[in-house]
Amino acid sequence: MKKLSIVVPCFNEEEAIPLFYNEVKKIVTLLEKKYNLSTELMFINDGSKDDTLRVIKEYNKLDDRVKYISFSRNFGKEAAIFAGLESVIGDYIAIMDVDLQDPPELLEEMYLEIINNNFDCVATRRVNRKGEPPIRSFFARCFYKLINKMSKIEIVDGARDYRLMKRQMVDSIIEIREYNRFSKGIFSWVGFQTKWLEYKNVERAAGETKWSFWKLFLYSLDGIVAYTTVPLSIASVSGFLFCIIAIVMIIFVVVKTLVWGEPVAGYPSIICFLFLIGGIQLFCIGILGEYLAKTYLETKKRPIYIIKERSN
Repeated sequence: MKKLSIVVPCFNEEEAIPLFYNEVKKIVTLLEKKYNLSTELMFINDGSKDDTLRVIKEYNKLDDRVKYISFSRNFGKEAAIFAGLESVIGDYIAIMDVDLQDPPELLEEMYLEIINNNFDCVATRRVNRKGEPPIRSFFARCFYKLINKMSKIEIVDGARDYRLMKRQMVDSIIEIREYNRFSKGIFSWVGFQTKWLEYKNVERAAGETKWSFWKLFLYSLDGIVAYTTVPLSIASVSGFLFCIIAIVMIIFVVVKTLVWGEPVAGYPSIICFLFLIGGIQLFCIGILGEYLAKTYLETKKRPIYIIKERSN
């Protein structure tokens, strides 16, 4: 009998868990009967401050399929996904958000695509961003265009973490033990044959999103730094171009003074130009600082997560 495991990261989701469990229970029960599967639901409590862990424990007592891991503090969704993938034992492993923005009814179609068409992974992408603030949608689209132009891997616009994978692909993902994790990039980097399912955006069933605009911005920077070194090249090229411009301007000023004997004028424009140069220098130093910071964190070899409690 093949086993299907579902990894569910949770952070302050006490309101959403009952809704999620009731919906997913219907689907996994159907899959068990229809395709002779066994299933497990692995909830990852990512240092929640509400009653998320208590609610999970209640379902753990009621349903043998429900298991959980509870972190010692909040380590972030990336760590929660990694912990879940590392802990489950299924032949097929899915990742789902607990807010029901990942439609559970797609699980059957995803499973059939893997079984019948021999895909290694069936992933999902949103075809619209209904319900999102327009400014967030705009910057999200810009991010995907930017990273796909700079990186050697392709990250599909609107891609979700919601996907079903074979054990071989999950084992490859687990082997990547980098501290600064960007799962969408890792999923693409490991390769394997992936089928994409499209669906319209679904709004949250309960609770509030934990992803503010600032957190998403920092997350996008992590993705860019993790999967391309183009920003470093931009810093180098900018420095070279401004050196050339400076040399040309020096020659121009010297020739102008020798030939026409005019004093050097244009004090305000010089000040503006100095501010421009200073800004570009700080920008380039910032780029170097981002890569240096990530390297610093990697060399520390800290654990990606720490487990405080887990189900038997």
